[in-house]
Amino acid sequence: MNRRDVLGGMTVAGVAALVGPPVWAQYPKISRLVIVGGAEDRLQDRIILRKFADYCGGSQARIRVITAASGDPEGVWQSYQNAFRSIGVEDVQRLAIDDRESAHALPLQAEILQADGIFMSGGDQSKLMDTLWSTPAYQSLHQSFHLNRCCIGGTSAGAAVMSRHMIAQGPAVLRPSKEAVDTDIGLGLLSQAVVDQHFSERRRLARLLSTLAMRPDLLGVGIDEDTALVIERGEAMEVIGKGTVTLVDPSQMQSNVNELEAFEQIEMLGVQLHVLPAGHRYSLKTLAKNPRTAPLRQAIQRLVALGPIRA
Repeated sequence: MNRRDVLGGMTVAGVAALVGPPVWAQYPKISRLVIVGGAEDRLQDRIILRKFADYCGGSQARIRVITAASGDPEGVWQSYQNAFRSIGVEDVQRLAIDDRESAHALPLQAEILQADGIFMSGGDQSKLMDTLWSTPAYQSLHQSFHLNRCCIGGTSAGAAVMSRHMIAQGPAVLRPSKEAVDTDIGLGLLSQAVVDQHFSERRRLARLLSTLAMRPDLLGVGIDEDTALVIERGEAMEVIGKGTVTLVDPSQMQSNVNELEAFEQIEMLGVQLHVLPAGHRYSLKTLAKNPRTAPLRQAIQRLVALGPIRA
């Protein structure tokens, strides 16, 4: 045989040219965040996990999973292992981050730095940050993202920790109220935003507004379930999955929050809100061509801004 395929005598090169490159080859390796609002599909189409794997390099990618936020880390790991392997990723392993001591292990640092993609599960974001904060594993995550162009994803609690200023806990209040939300320090991969997840399903707009009333210097990001915000650092953002991403920009807001007592309702004037459905990509270059999209462009510019490397 002279390297001919059974399809009508076509050469292997000819078949490759006809079919085109694999899906993952369409995506250049750049620093990306895949921030998931929780409850992503792991059993059927797996749209978000497939796209995450493509960003990481497809079937040949080295994907590592962090389950430290979960109350059932082994069960969650098995679920993600099955999901990634079912879409063709062979090299998927759990990072052994179970407590602060394990987050100091030298072999763990090497695994993080060698990964093409790191995915953080849901659970309790405060538990995850208690484990990671100011450890070598935390520093390695920053190095991997900023220097090695690793794709980092997270769902639910794993989404909440993406920002520097993190929503730790707080009820889904009916109306924006002062001090209704407890915040803490997150990973800081997003430097100018704060993330809330399960957004539409758990009616968390008032919770996010309550947070922004206290921190009007931040951009609010609300992500629905089975929906992901993809951030291409310095360039663009995209919404994938089935729901929407809500951006809340309080930069022009006037508020009476400083005059109120705890849990009193807040007056918030001039807040800008953008609702971005799945299936849309927003590039800073494209938005710059349309003056009417200037407010959205300004919000996205802050969202994709380069943050400091904390290592």
